[in-house]
Amino acid sequence: MSINEGATFSGITSDVVYEVLHLDRAIDIPLFQQIYQQIRDLITDRKLKESAVLPSTRMLASDLCVSRNTVMVAYEQLETEGYIETTRGSRATVASLTDLRDTTKELKLPDLGASLSGRGRSLIHLEHQTGYPKVLLLQPGLPDARDFPFAKWRRLFSEQLRMQANESFGYHSHAGDPNLREIIANYMSTSRGLKCRADQVMITTGAQGAFNLLAQLLIDVGDPILMEEPGYTGARGAFLAAGADIKPIKVEGKFWDLDAITQTHPKLIYLTPSCQFPLGTTMRIEQRLKLLQRASEENAWVIEDDFDSEFSFLGRRLPTLQYNDPLGRTIYVGSFAKTMLPDLRLGFIIFPGKVVRNIRKANFLLGTAPSLAVQGALANFIGNGHFARHTRSVKRLYDGRRKLLDGLIVEHLGDWMEQLDEGNGMQTTWRFTRSVDDVEVARRALTKGLGPTPLSIHYFHGKPTSGLMIGYASTDEGRYAASLKILRMLVEQVAKDVGQQEFPR
Repeated sequence: MSINEGATFSGITSDVVYEVLHLDRAIDIPLFQQIYQQIRDLITDRKLKESAVLPSTRMLASDLCVSRNTVMVAYEQLETEGYIETTRGSRATVASLTDLRDTTKELKLPDLGASLSGRGRSLIHLEHQTGYPKVLLLQPGLPDARDFPFAKWRRLFSEQLRMQANESFGYHSHAGDPNLREIIANYMSTSRGLKCRADQVMITTGAQGAFNLLAQLLIDVGDPILMEEPGYTGARGAFLAAGADIKPIKVEGKFWDLDAITQTHPKLIYLTPSCQFPLGTTMRIEQRLKLLQRASEENAWVIEDDFDSEFSFLGRRLPTLQYNDPLGRTIYVGSFAKTMLPDLRLGFIIFPGKVVRNIRKANFLLGTAPSLAVQGALANFIGNGHFARHTRSVKRLYDGRRKLLDGLIVEHLGDWMEQLDEGNGMQTTWRFTRSVDDVEVARRALTKGLGPTPLSIHYFHGKPTSGLMIGYASTDEGRYAASLKILRMLVEQVAKDVGQQEFPR
């Protein structure tokens, strides 16, 4: 009996009714795949029982009007996966699968969350705002993508793909594109006063990739480390994943409690001295020198996250910690997320010494090494002067936006909030002077298309400070006033719900 598409076919195979196979040549699924899937379903649905004899490949190919090789490929796949058994000179039979069920229909998949490690649970319970699919008004830390020179970037990236097709798509250069490392070393030496060479630079998947790499390289489970309080939750997540015992360096105003270093004896110290996250203050030179001295005495590594240092509007920036560190205990982390685009996922580490082979290997094994093609395009973007021009342009733009937003916040919310930051970063940080649940304010703001971040989520020891981080960079100036009116309304609603009382100063 011959079978055409859509026709039915049944036959007796070891006293079992062999139901119809339907082949549809109008769809994109290969014919061998259709044969394999339908026979597999017959077996999993128990329509073909154990030891049932299948048609020979020659007979089935004839009946289905396909080549014998097509049926053989389907049978080979079934045998490989254990559904059927074949013996030379005999027809294939259904294998013994005592407990076989169609798991997609019957089996409830296990809950991975019930099996998480302690570190896994710590990560998923960590409050961290990673952004949203759409741009929210007043969202902190987000550059304005509309000002990015996409045409130049597309051209450079396309050229990179054409010119280095045989070089950029392999498993190599785990420290990063050599040209980009050289450019970063020169740029950071000029712009930030870092003392470095290209062989000290490693390219990573953003600053977060750098934190993950350093945490795994430097921390054993239970090691004490120090982080600023309040502090950056992204870095905290990396250290939690490494099993660190995180202790606070408390930051209040312009003061870092450096006595915590001698009290804790940390293996590692993480901080954001140029633009403290989230308070937006700058560590003064006397505290920087004291920090480095105590870190050296404790033999502790210092991770300097130069967060938002490109967007300081205070005049001349202080040199980096690394510049003031004669003993080489400081590891510098930088990123192109704010000066370029967050989605490029490009950051870098500047080690005190040469990036040795084993460290490069770790960058690969941990998956923290970014695309070489993107790195090559960035090297050309910087080398051709586009990066410097773009940075100068957006800094002028953001300076005006920040000043305007600060004034409007005072106008609309000055009786509710006071400013904490000194004019650093891509957001401005404010403390509530009355009793207001900042997390609830942020939750309600999200429903209105606003994206301020609650300040309190960055505290992990003791009483948190309630406030908001309010972004200015990615929002049109013309929408500031209306957005702040909505924000004030939400603040008043939340304060009314929980009652009001003055915060102790």
